[in-house]
Amino acid sequence: MARRRRTSLIEDLIEIASRLPWWVSLLIALGSWLILHPIANSQPEVPKDLHQMGQSVAGQLIRTFAFFGQFVLPAVFVIGAIGSVLARAERKKLHANVVSAREAGQTIEGISWREFELLVGETFRRKGFSVVEKGGNGPDGGVDLVLHLGADKYLVQCKQWKAIKVGVTVIREFFGVMTAEGAAGGFVVTSGNYTKDAKAFAQGRNIQLVDGTLLRRWIAQRSDSSQVVSAYPLMGGSSAQPVAPSCPICNSAMILRTAKQGVNLGKKFWGCAKYPSCRGIRRLEEFSAGV
Repeated sequence: MARRRRTSLIEDLIEIASRLPWWVSLLIALGSWLILHPIANSQPEVPKDLHQMGQSVAGQLIRTFAFFGQFVLPAVFVIGAIGSVLARAERKKLHANVVSAREAGQTIEGISWREFELLVGETFRRKGFSVVEKGGNGPDGGVDLVLHLGADKYLVQCKQWKAIKVGVTVIREFFGVMTAEGAAGGFVVTSGNYTKDAKAFAQGRNIQLVDGTLLRRWIAQRSDSSQVVSAYPLMGGSSAQPVAPSCPICNSAMILRTAKQGVNLGKKFWGCAKYPSCRGIRRLEEFSAGV
């Protein structure tokens, strides 16, 4: 496992900001200025006794922090927003290069483990997931991506192992993390393959093992938003059963279901036919825009 180099607090904040959507970082930058600027410019009260003297010292420390923070924090998050935009462009370029394979090194086997993680994240974005890059502790480390689809959270671990197969120990540990974080499911993605024991353990645990062959197929596909089927063909003036889309998690067929609990009680949605082993869902309105 790679050892993470020591960084300063400002570097850590910039890294965190660069992983957020650029507009979120800009909002935080603006909010920090609006909050800290009035505090920095506030006038201290003249202390009249020892108790007020202590409050005055604490207030001065807060104003000093606010004075520097009103400049530092907005600058950090603006830099982070710029980094987020540049990282997004890098991911798109990396994805395009792997799809076209124009450059000798731009294949799944030829890129670095960090580029592999970025590529996997971009692939899930194109499948309709909201992606948060966590960054594992090196090429062998922890949860790399957190995906959100509706109200469900999914975890992703990337394993760019070319020479050996991913074993059952990795999958078992990943399942423990999924359970601890309350994730609806998870993906382990590798450029290679998996052992039989790993595949057997993943069965029935809502873990999808994505090998190099399936990953290449996903990368080559256009984003799901461009593959939406025109639903509800009219027959005799009435709507027919809508054409079922594919599951964004396992690519299986989906079934029209009705929510039986929660805030969406009574509403229809697309649910994976493999439920409960797969909990992939899609909103019904995503596939009725062309009606």
